[in-house]
Amino acid sequence: MGEVKATTQTTLEVGEGAGGFATTQVTALTHWAQKYSLFMYPFVTACCGMEFMSVTSPRYDLSRFGAEAPRFSPRQSDLLWVVGTISQRQAPVLKRIYEQMAPPKWVIAFGTCASCGGFYDNYTTVAGIDKIVPCDVYIPGCPPRPEAVLDGLLLLMDKIQSGSKDPAIVKPRTDPVTSQSHGLIKLRRGRDSMV
Repeated sequence: MGEVKATTQTTLEVGEGAGGFATTQVTALTHWAQKYSLFMYPFVTACCGMEFMSVTSPRYDLSRFGAEAPRFSPRQSDLLWVVGTISQRQAPVLKRIYEQMAPPKWVIAFGTCASCGGFYDNYTTVAGIDKIVPCDVYIPGCPPRPEAVLDGLLLLMDKIQSGSKDPAIVKPRTDPVTSQSHGLIKLRRGRDSMV
């Protein structure tokens, strides 16, 4: 292969002369690269931190999504994971960390407390991190299951690929085995009442 050079703002030429070429939009190529190279900064404050550690374990393998190694400097990261409850005293720290991140930057609210304040309805707790920093993906749950966290990460990757700026919420999953067994129980109860 030859050198890679951008010929215009919307096309990319690869190769030497007749060696081959590929055309694509530069923004599409940039979004594709960004979605597979997320450098995360975990801002862990509460009990959801235990679930966050399980998501980063080999069982769930965040490295297959390009979000493996955490960066402990906001200047080296582009994905801020806000994990747990944010108190009023932590709010300025969270805002400062967000401001230190270089664009493009994304934020994930991990858990109900980070999403909306959770069951803490008092003057010391921030009712959702979107009161402090803009949030891209909300993952509800107390704590959210690792599968929901992976769904949130995939949702963020889709947002990055499409260039969407709208916030997204991870929808709850339904277990097909459980939902089928509940249907059978209702069916059996219906038949028993008919006899």
